[in-house]
Amino acid sequence: MSSWAIDNENLNPEYLKLLENITPAKPLVLEKETFFIISEAAALCLKLFARKNNKLYHSLLKDSCNALVALVISYYLEQTNPAGKLSRFEIVTKAFRELLKHNYTTAKRPAAYAQKLNISTPYLNECVKNTTGYSVSYHIQQRVILEAKRLLYYSDTSVKEIATVLGYDDYPYFSRLFTKVTGITALAFRNKNRD
Repeated sequence: MSSWAIDNENLNPEYLKLLENITPAKPLVLEKETFFIISEAAALCLKLFARKNNKLYHSLLKDSCNALVALVISYYLEQTNPAGKLSRFEIVTKAFRELLKHNYTTAKRPAAYAQKLNISTPYLNECVKNTTGYSVSYHIQQRVILEAKRLLYYSDTSVKEIATVLGYDDYPYFSRLFTKVTGITALAFRNKNRD
């Protein structure tokens, strides 16, 4: 048994979408050859992790981890029936995620999503929490922070401008939210990831 963790901002967006669509995931049953391939990919990630002096350290680590995630997703998709029947909770959660993808900069409250789905806020929360283990508010915050991290990493846009782009007129509130969710300030995140 093993578990891995990779930050959403380092994950290929296509893989993130695939992972979101297969939650809750059931255990993956691996044949010997498949296990060997995944083990080798994981070993490569660990070897690259140890080579912190490489000029392209972050890129190599990110790309190798994405390859490992892609391998696991591909084997998972082979074993599952994507056309399988979804529960009502899973259908609502999938619809919420689709709405979130397009509305996270304007809709910050669970009630806004519940209204768009023509269901009550408590029912939306029940569906999402049952399917993912997390509340609607958690998913909204995570989506906003993921985009903030991308903008901090890939652009020179100021934190104040990023807050505005993400729908926060109250810059201090956005800064506190970022720090609360990530454990570091937005500027510290940018500086840490630009080294």
